[in-house]
Amino acid sequence: MPLDPVFWLYTAFGAFVIVFMAIDLAITGRNREISARQALAWTGVCVALALLFIPALYWMYERHWLGLGMATERHASIGGAEAAATFLQGWILEYSLSVDNLFVFAVIFQHFAVPRQNQHRVLAWGIIATLILRGAFILVGGVLLRHFHFLLYIAGAFLIYTAFKMLAGKEEEFEAEESRIVRAARRFVSFTPDYDGDRFFTQSGGAMSATPLFLVLLVLNVVDIVFAVDSIPAIFGITQESFIVFTSNVFAVLGLRALYFVLASLMDKFRYLKVSLAVILGFVGVKMLTEKLVEGRISQGTVTVLSLGFIVVSLFLGVWFSIQASRPPRAGPGLEIDQRPDE
Repeated sequence: MPLDPVFWLYTAFGAFVIVFMAIDLAITGRNREISARQALAWTGVCVALALLFIPALYWMYERHWLGLGMATERHASIGGAEAAATFLQGWILEYSLSVDNLFVFAVIFQHFAVPRQNQHRVLAWGIIATLILRGAFILVGGVLLRHFHFLLYIAGAFLIYTAFKMLAGKEEEFEAEESRIVRAARRFVSFTPDYDGDRFFTQSGGAMSATPLFLVLLVLNVVDIVFAVDSIPAIFGITQESFIVFTSNVFAVLGLRALYFVLASLMDKFRYLKVSLAVILGFVGVKMLTEKLVEGRISQGTVTVLSLGFIVVSLFLGVWFSIQASRPPRAGPGLEIDQRPDE
């Protein structure tokens, strides 16, 4: 039986990801500390690639190349403009949720005292695992939604619940020593007490043992699986078009490693970003639950544009309020601070 032509499209895109990761590792993957300037430049490259992909996506869906965007029993056909706007919406959402992941990554690195020059190696392999896991989740999620559409409403309700937890500040804090993955790993795997450069395994006492860096990698992957429980339903709340879901996730994850080193010194300045993410998750959850109510009353193109605008404005306000809150207070008129030492 001949393979679906779309299979070759996914294969070509997967080859692009492999080449990109190889270049990334070749340029920034040496055992040295990545500077903020280098990380910022590489983040710009990742963002530029995602934006340059939009015209290609527009062309593919406008011409329904390889059957992309064709009408199905459940969904109307998707044209180029709607596909481009939907991809941009999904990419911004997933990138924003990835930023939230970085706060937890920073806590993990701090807890395990991972040397900064070794963090890039853990993040590189963690992102490779993330791409594989996200791809599997998207594949399974797409199949389930095609056969059990009611799962979309369950996912919507879950996102609203998650949003309320975030707003109430009741998210579970990461406690490394209490996590099951850490206890299980230490029970079944022999770990050395100290790091050995950027190695995951090393010779210890005549036998091969894992280093703490491998334990950090395991913890990062498990944490990403937990975050995927939120992010994958969120992207399906925007679109069930598998190729858009997959590509928007991939482009969001590709720039995650460089973005970490850009934000590493700025983590405490984005105090209101979590509020924005909670509002966005709640919005997507409501959108999923009211899908049938607005169907036929508001065009899908209008819904896409309004959703994109809501996400962009929410993120902008979160960042703006964070910046304003981090600024030092100004001295009022006529107020002077006596800086003379006590006599």
